[in-house]
Amino acid sequence: MTERALPSPDYVARRTAIMDRLGGDAALIVPAAPEVVIGRDLDVRYRPAPDLLYLTGLHEPEAVAVFCPANVESPFTLFARQRDPERERWTGPRLGPEAAGELAGATAAHPIQALEEKLFDLVKDVDTIYFRLDCGRPEVERAVMRLLMRGRQRRQRTGMGPVRLVDAGVIMDEIRLVKDDAEIAMLRAAASVSAEGFRAGAAAIRPGAGEWVVEAAIEGAFRSRGAYGPAFATIVASANNATVLHYIDNSRTMQAGELVLIDAGAQVDGYNGDISRTYPVSGTFTGVQRELYEVVLAAHDAAISAVRPGIAFDEVHRAAVAALVTGMIAAGLLDGDGDTILEQEERYRPFYPHRTSHWLGLDVHDVGDYALVDGPRLLRPGMVLTIEPGLYIPADQEGVPGAMRGMGIRLEDDVLVTESGAEILTAELPIRPDDVEAMVGR
Repeated sequence: MTERALPSPDYVARRTAIMDRLGGDAALIVPAAPEVVIGRDLDVRYRPAPDLLYLTGLHEPEAVAVFCPANVESPFTLFARQRDPERERWTGPRLGPEAAGELAGATAAHPIQALEEKLFDLVKDVDTIYFRLDCGRPEVERAVMRLLMRGRQRRQRTGMGPVRLVDAGVIMDEIRLVKDDAEIAMLRAAASVSAEGFRAGAAAIRPGAGEWVVEAAIEGAFRSRGAYGPAFATIVASANNATVLHYIDNSRTMQAGELVLIDAGAQVDGYNGDISRTYPVSGTFTGVQRELYEVVLAAHDAAISAVRPGIAFDEVHRAAVAALVTGMIAAGLLDGDGDTILEQEERYRPFYPHRTSHWLGLDVHDVGDYALVDGPRLLRPGMVLTIEPGLYIPADQEGVPGAMRGMGIRLEDDVLVTESGAEILTAELPIRPDDVEAMVGR
């Protein structure tokens, strides 16, 4: 939907990588996401399932893709809904199985109604089925369960048949974790549109304005610049609302002298931006607000400086926490020796209860393990993660200076691991306090 010139993903290369990992003894079943209906008949704009989008580019509800290299006649079979002129008059055109299969590059295509009838024959000679349970498609899950029951019977008679069910993430997540060139281009586009939304949102901030007004400005900018919409529910949290990590009501009127924390991102061609900034409602940080903002900014910078190939994922968080603890001691939020406090997580967690990073891609909290059985997860070029340290001091927090209570600050950027270090994909959005002040009400 974006007007930006983006490269077309190489779906064939992605499917080849998956086929190589499946080998001759496994199959992968990938369903489309379900359509969401509110009440009896109010349709919600459709969002494709990330795995199916990654492998095919399809936006077709009800589809199911079956990848099975052992099936020489049809290693990639697609099931899709049939044309329905009456229904299409209400909700838009459908591709139909043949057109959907051609668009996706499938070797065979069938109506979705034939899934259970044909599924067993497609994968009957393999041992393992990769499939994500709880996919929102109970009819597909039932078909997979019946497939395994038939496989058990066949194996007893012939020594062959699918009997093992493994989460599809085991085979999909590692491939999706490292982004290819097309994905990086889309993430750059999502980051840029997200930044433009923040500029529109910051311009709407002023005493007496509703949080919802800022939300509308942000999401309107996303759509006007070609985004599919917000990547997740936009957070506009003023004053004590900012101490609620996932506050999404956006229903309060902002007052002079407060801070407002914004966490939002645009989705572009399935890929997501995710940014957080904290603004002074009156346009100028007070002394204590700037002091705590600088503490979080130092943690943000320390974490980004730690990002490079070969470093353990957890080292990024540790760098942020070390800077936060140092700053909290200087600001009077904590007292004692910094090294000792770092070993006592319960000391700083009341003010920083979350981790510093998550993967970013087709999912906002993208797939991929953060730790491995045989050692720490090491960063590699092509990985994309957020950097989002924060400080949160609820209004009823005891034992802290009164001027700091009811204040939440989070600063978040999207970062690509490169061959030599890190690229901040969201760098075009100002983060230094003077530059942030200059954006408010402009």
